[in-house]
Amino acid sequence: MNRRIVVAAVASFLLGAPVVAEPQGVYKPEFKMSLVVSEDTAWGRAAVRFASALRHRTRGRIQVKNYFGGTLFADRQTTEFRLLQQGDADFAIGSTVNWSPQVKELNLFAMPFLFSGYGELDAVQAGDPGIRLFKLLEQKSVVPLAWGENGFRELTNAKRPVRRPEDLQGLNVRVVGVPIFVEMFRVLGANPVSMNWGEALIALQRGRLDGQENPLGLIIPYRIWAYHRHVTLWRYAIDPLILAINAKTWSSLTPEDQSVVRAVAAEVMGLQKKEAREGLHHDMALPTALEQQYGMVVVRLSPEERQAFRQRVRPVYEKWASEIGVEMVRRAERIVEDSRR
Repeated sequence: MNRRIVVAAVASFLLGAPVVAEPQGVYKPEFKMSLVVSEDTAWGRAAVRFASALRHRTRGRIQVKNYFGGTLFADRQTTEFRLLQQGDADFAIGSTVNWSPQVKELNLFAMPFLFSGYGELDAVQAGDPGIRLFKLLEQKSVVPLAWGENGFRELTNAKRPVRRPEDLQGLNVRVVGVPIFVEMFRVLGANPVSMNWGEALIALQRGRLDGQENPLGLIIPYRIWAYHRHVTLWRYAIDPLILAINAKTWSSLTPEDQSVVRAVAAEVMGLQKKEAREGLHHDMALPTALEQQYGMVVVRLSPEERQAFRQRVRPVYEKWASEIGVEMVRRAERIVEDSRR
């Protein structure tokens, strides 16, 4: 069978027809899935479920192997999208934060203090901005299959409770290597330190960072509670996930298997969203668990306290509205406002 495919491809080339690298229905023995996180997260567990369900529903035709902890991109997390574009990964469950260097419009979800609740986010994803973002990914040789959730990005630190912008003054805070985060924390008076997550974990263990920002779901599996006593719930940015597949890999699947992949993606990521949002920890809300079981001091900002941060970073917001596209940002703002009524 393989020899016939090669002969046909050579003949097509000699006749001037395009060569199809992945003939439809002829599958590789392993499809690679890229993930920046470990298996012990809602994100990682979704990848395990996805691989298992696909193997079962396709009777072993689609065998997905999960590469956790940034293995495929050597911990350079902001290069993952390019890896997926090029086909070095067949699948990825990626953060919009990490993919935003290649797709600047994904910075929509990092706009400071745009979203305050999940209902607003769901409405934007289901509406025109979300549809346009998925089309943009398709234009870049990546086929998005389903939205997922990493969560609102919160702040932890080892120094003091943070309730006001002034409380951030002088703190060395690790941020992901994306410009909008660096600019935001600089305006708030912190010293943003841009580094990949693997490097950040080492720096945390050695006490070289005063703070870091991430969704709450990562605090327990990565033992952030052991290094930072204080956590501020300020919901300053949201971090959706996208389960996607390389366009050439997608075109190699039969229509029947494409339907199976889409169905499994929707089911698995729907469950992943629910798990990430509930922050399940032995039937206890995650902030409560952080307080009662891990000894963290949790600061819950009032609407007025949150507004003070929002006002301080407004110049960053307006700058990035232009970068992302003013029309898309204003459309998202209208959807958010409508969702709050």
